[in-house]
This record gives sequence, structure tokens and C-alpha cells, in this order.
Amino acid sequence: MNCDDLREYYELYAIGVAEEPERSEIRAHLNRECEVCMQGLRGAREIAALLEGSAEPVAPSAKLRRRILASAGYQDRSFGWAPALAGALAFSLVACVYFVGRERDVVKEVARLTAIGRQQDIQLTRLTEMFGIINGSDTTVSTFGQGGAQPPRGKVFVNPSQGVLLVAGNLPPAPAGKAYEMWVIPKGGKPAPAGLFQSSAEGAAVHFQRGKVDPNAALVAVTLEDAAGADQPTSPVLFAAQVHVSTP
Repeated sequence: MNCDDLREYYELYAIGVAEEPERSEIRAHLNRECEVCMQGLRGAREIAALLEGSAEPVAPSAKLRRRILASAGYQDRSFGWAPALAGALAFSLVACVYFVGRERDVVKEVARLTAIGRQQDIQLTRLTEMFGIINGSDTTVSTFGQGGAQPPRGKVFVNPSQGVLLVAGNLPPAPAGKAYEMWVIPKGGKPAPAGLFQSSAEGAAVHFQRGKVDPNAALVAVTLEDAAGADQPTSPVLFAAQVHVSTP
């Protein structure tokens, strides 16, 4: 297969669900360092990174009636009204016991689903903010990592009123107890911490720091720090991008 045949499968490959023969073909192109496929897959991984962290689906439980009937040992037999009444009473009793015993579980489940809903709302808000920066008329874009063999590479989007968005590829996961930290560095000034982030197993990372940006910002840099972060860089700069904050 040629590169044109494989374009529509980059996203599937990036999230690990591409099937054969496309999966092997893309891998073969990457092993040959095919520039078209490498660039296409970098873009696919950036998109996949934006969509990471979706809440897990909730599996429905078994039918309540079946569980209660099984617990009561009730069977549908025609032995007159007395056995039927006894069965109905037993069913009611078990149902009461069941619901009382399940009350705490139900409360926990409601709390869990509420938390999932909140998390999804937060993620949707962040995605909306990030796309707002990307599409902002006063946003400036800088690239980094264009030289060398396989350096971290990507783009930095700077919006003076909304914040800074970093999209990176070829960035290995941070070692245990470590995290990447972004810095906004003004001309002649001290680096200002701009948040911690991690990269995926595929080397993709997206980090968004909301808020107004220093109009004197000249660089956006990244260092490797302890997981708790630092007030000032304690290790060499891994990569940096020259930035320009647009002014009205």
C-alpha cells in the first residue's frame, strides 16, 4: 500500500485499533522512516492525546426482578392461593431487605456517576478552551524541534487573554516520580511556572495553561522536574519555542 491508501488509517493506528493489513503496512512505512506517514501519524497522535481521559462506560446491572426472585427461591406453581400468597409475602420481604441493604450501594453509584458527569464537563470545557486558543484571531503559533534526528517536536499556541497551549510529540514518558513542567520566560526576566504535565506511552503530550500571558513573554520552555513541581527550573531545558504575544 502507498501513503495515500494509508492516510485514513492513521487515527486508528494511533489509538491502537487499526486492523490488518493496514496496521502492518503503517508499521512498515514507519520502520522505513517514511516522512509522509511519520508526519501523518504525529498529527493523529496529537488528536488522540486531546481525546484521552474519557470516562469509562458504565455497564448495566442484571435485572432486579430476577435477582429478587432468585433470592426468595420463588417458583411459579399452581398450588392454590395459599402457596401463592406465601410466595408473594416472601417476595415482598426479600425485596424490602434487598432495598435496605442496597441503599448504600445505590448512593455510592449515584455519587460515582455524578463524579463521572462532572469530570466529563471539565474535560469538555478544557477542550472548548483549547480549540478557542487554536482558532483565536489574536493567537500566535510557534514550532519547535525541527532540527536533529528525533527530538521532541510540536507547536505552541499563545493567546494573550486565554493562555498557552503546548502540543508535543516524540516526548518519552517521564520517569517515575518526575513530571514535565512548562515555563513562560519573559525577556530579561525569571521563568514563570506554567503547569505540570505527562506524555503518553506513544510520546504525545498536550498541556494547557489558562489565563493572561505576560506581554513580554519571549520563550516557552519545558524541563523535567520532581512530580511536585518547582518554582524555578532545576534541570536543563529539554526544548523551547520562541513566542510572540500579540497586542491589540
